[in-house]
Amino acid sequence: MKILAISDQVVERLYTLSSSGHFQDVKLIIGCGDMPYAYLEYLVTILNVPMFYVPGNHDAQYDLLSKKAHAEGGSNLDLKVVRHHKFLIGGLGGSIRYRPDGINQYTQSEAYFRAFRLLPRLLLNRMQYGRALDILISHSPPFGIHDDNDPAHTGLKALNWLIRVAQPRYLFHGHTHFYKRNLASPETIMGITKVINVYPYKIIEASH
Repeated sequence: MKILAISDQVVERLYTLSSSGHFQDVKLIIGCGDMPYAYLEYLVTILNVPMFYVPGNHDAQYDLLSKKAHAEGGSNLDLKVVRHHKFLIGGLGGSIRYRPDGINQYTQSEAYFRAFRLLPRLLLNRMQYGRALDILISHSPPFGIHDDNDPAHTGLKALNWLIRVAQPRYLFHGHTHFYKRNLASPETIMGITKVINVYPYKIIEASH
């Protein structure tokens, strides 16, 4: 399944590419946070495919009644697991807490407690499908993988735990901004999981 994964930065070129049919073989949009919801809504409207996303630390707090706090036409997958075309997809939004009043920000302990809420569905998936998860969507990177030393970009240890417990084939995240000139690779293998920093966008052929 071909996926368009995006995070953190509006890429003006995507407006032209999406409207010109460049992404006609894309079957799913994945948003990894800190994206204007109007941008997500444009892409899902033009490409006419399903979209799953999680909130980032610069996004509004989720509110179904507020158009400014969710992306219409997409599904907020924070703390949820769904089955989509035989792919088991789950989400854990937000980042490390670096401001006392920060929205979608969590201490390491708070992130663990949030991740634990996914456990019943992961166990049910393992019993029903023989695996817990195929794709994990997050905003933050895992701790020690694609993260940074500054307080705002330290990775979440709860994601490392989810990788060990759920063993997804892929983890897509944003939050840390990698450029071609950076020495660090945007892709890292942890066990059977390929951790991919999708900033600002990537086309990924996900195999089941």
